[in-house]
Amino acid sequence: MILRDFEVIRDPLWDNIRLDGPAMAILDTPAVQRLRYIRQLGHAFLVYPGATHTRFEHALGAYHLTHLALGSLEERGELQGVTTEDRISVRLAALLHDIGHYPFSHALEEAGFPHHEVLGVAKLGEEPLASILELVGVPMLRERVGDLIQNRSTSPLQGLISGSVDLDKIDYLSRDARNCGVPYGAVDVDRLLAALVLVEAGTGRREVGVQEKGVSALESLLFAKYQMYRNVYWHHAVRSATCMFKRAVRLTVAAGVFTPERIANATDGGLVEQLMVQDPSGLARAVHERRLFKRALDLPASDVPSDVQSWVTEDPALVERVEDEMAVRVGLTPGQLLIDYPDRATMLSVDLPLRTRTGAIDRLTDEGRAGQLGLPRVADELYRSARRLRVFVAEPARGSLRQVLTVLTTPAAELRTHFGLGAAPP
Repeated sequence: MILRDFEVIRDPLWDNIRLDGPAMAILDTPAVQRLRYIRQLGHAFLVYPGATHTRFEHALGAYHLTHLALGSLEERGELQGVTTEDRISVRLAALLHDIGHYPFSHALEEAGFPHHEVLGVAKLGEEPLASILELVGVPMLRERVGDLIQNRSTSPLQGLISGSVDLDKIDYLSRDARNCGVPYGAVDVDRLLAALVLVEAGTGRREVGVQEKGVSALESLLFAKYQMYRNVYWHHAVRSATCMFKRAVRLTVAAGVFTPERIANATDGGLVEQLMVQDPSGLARAVHERRLFKRALDLPASDVPSDVQSWVTEDPALVERVEDEMAVRVGLTPGQLLIDYPDRATMLSVDLPLRTRTGAIDRLTDEGRAGQLGLPRVADELYRSARRLRVFVAEPARGSLRQVLTVLTTPAAELRTHFGLGAAPP
């Protein structure tokens, strides 16, 4: 195989994206081409019609921003001692970081399926992608890229792929806001890239940090993330469709219609087409026709008991049992009531070295830094204002749904005994 020198692809967000030979060869593999048919925002297009952009576009954007970040770091002498192998690896990790993604964004991870990073690392060893990575000529490239994707690399550039200012986040916030037509995802990208540094911050190795002059741009990134979760990602209709979709897929897997492996390799359209025929619940067809369950209870996290148990977000099988029992209690049939309490406790988390104007190294954390970064100190309140407990129903309930609050504070072991489910899965 002959690797081309480079190609230029036109992107609506970043204009021209220049890809080198290895990136172009990787782009043409089935594993990456599949991302053309995986929407970036799952069911958000049911609310924001423009949200039909794909993981493929996002992968290109992340690669592009990584190239720009490396150029900025190189220009300012920050990459001294960083090997060519590390630079190549981080560019390709940006391009490949989402190849394991399921159809419809993160919904199926919420439904209990393995995380997409695990699937993505496995795909790195499949042909023809494995052979192309071998041709690049970087020793252990597949392992290097896999470690970067899973945030366990010792490379000083790991923070460009996963961290408080990772380039994946910068692209998806900017791209999602553009395609949804909302003003919430504004990030001062140029300023943030220009403020990136590599520093030794007492961890025993160099890592990605930010100069003091980039703190305002970092705050713009964090606030954009909060706004997008509150207004787009966790919009009530998006969450209703997501809950219905999760239930439909889990039912078909439980019935032996699909295997998790088959779903992991499907595309949005392919999976919907199969679900429309083989989903016994009819939920998939209802989502496809936008006949969504309605909100019967909608409470901000501040009105939800603080002792809600972790099984609400960690044990989808138990949640289904609770949903069906609650449905019967309020005069509905099993499957007509769905509970949603999405969890992203690290939404506004920060852990990042800061190079001050004097050259000293400090650290930005969730406690903020006096006079520098105030947003993390109100992060809990922002998170609680974005997060909501919702109960969606197919028909009007004939009983009070506030009793759900009591059930959600019941320990998992007690509920599993009640339902005869045995011990919780590991």
